[in-house]
Amino acid sequence: MSHIEDNIVRAGFSLPLPAVPAGFYLPALRQGDMVYTSGQLPLKDGRLVEPGGKGKVNEINQQDAATAAGAALLNALSAVKFLIGSLDAVERIVKLTVYVASESYFSGQHLVANGASSLLVEFFGEKGRHVRSAVGVAELPLDASVELELIVACNPSPKPE
Repeated sequence: MSHIEDNIVRAGFSLPLPAVPAGFYLPALRQGDMVYTSGQLPLKDGRLVEPGGKGKVNEINQQDAATAAGAALLNALSAVKFLIGSLDAVERIVKLTVYVASESYFSGQHLVANGASSLLVEFFGEKGRHVRSAVGVAELPLDASVELELIVACNPSPKPE
């Protein structure tokens, strides 16, 4: 197990198996030293894991959506690990984008995104500090409350001999 995965376990979490894509796309793609993930939902064993229920976020279920953002983050990290072999190869979390299915009057998307941002810093330390966008949207796939994407810088790929 890697140092980063040890941090994940110490925080009370575990990485799931990479999610099977629901369409014609890759869960993550490496281009040079950068890894880009597809949008990740808060899924576990193919089902939404949303403590307060799925759907649009408002002030009442904002904390539940932040927890769901953490579950989506674990899926994104799983996709990264599957692609690069070890999360210890991550040099820096560059960008996190969190989409929040929001009621029209809800403006706490940044607080929902904190559910993932705080875990990145807990797992990766300073390498986990990142730039971020938190965006309110009308609907998300499967009526999920959140979806997120990561951009990660990693150690260079070994050169072919």
